[in-house]
Amino acid sequence: MRRSAATVWAVAVLSCLLWAAAPSSASGSEGPYHFGFKKSKGGQLPSIAEEGFMPILQKHGAIFLGDTDKKELYLTFDNGYENGYTGRILDVLKEKKVPAAFFVTGHFVKDQPKLLLRMANEGHLIGNHSWSHPDMTQISPAQIKDELEKVSREVSKLTGLQPMRYVRPPRGIFSDRMLGVCRELGYTNVFWSIAYRDWERDRQMGWNYAYTNVLNQLHPGAVILLHSVSRDNAQALGRIIDEARARGFEFKSLDSLEEKVYR
Repeated sequence: MRRSAATVWAVAVLSCLLWAAAPSSASGSEGPYHFGFKKSKGGQLPSIAEEGFMPILQKHGAIFLGDTDKKELYLTFDNGYENGYTGRILDVLKEKKVPAAFFVTGHFVKDQPKLLLRMANEGHLIGNHSWSHPDMTQISPAQIKDELEKVSREVSKLTGLQPMRYVRPPRGIFSDRMLGVCRELGYTNVFWSIAYRDWERDRQMGWNYAYTNVLNQLHPGAVILLHSVSRDNAQALGRIIDEARARGFEFKSLDSLEEKVYR
């Protein structure tokens, strides 16, 4: 029985937000790692800087935070496939004048050219989320290059935008080698500091669930990850933006970030 794109994507991202970061025992200190950490509470920073993979992120200039001394937020979405909500998300962003970054897969590029064009025309960043959403720690450098170049090439054909500058590793799985290959190809690896379990389209809990999960984790310099397949996210987005601004936060583009300098 052939599985739908939505089913394949849901299975693929099931491991995306494992809230424990431990290297594979077979690979030792080289990883692979899942990008996981203890969530922010009460405006404090999450535990990312305390995790064992921190030196690897530092080595390759990966982004997961902005300036933690400033009340700035960076809104990002993962778009593996379309579930009917991206247009609504774009409507809210346009109304609220908020920039975002959309990390797209090959499936989304092929299936949703109009939405992709709209993202570009409305000034949003389009990031690379790989062509087929593999675990890129388990494929060769040549295969990683092919995965990323396919997306970049097709996005460029549709939008005229080039080159792509940002990549988000599928499922949040990474290794020293994988991050290095992406950086050699000219990409900045982008992770996040706020996220929640939002990618299962059949597990939607209502807009307040999304609103509460995001707002409870707000902290200065946060990079927010949301999945565009979530009805909860689409319904809560305007309220999240309004409340964040009421708390003194400003939404910024990833392009406004200089390469992160770690201490």
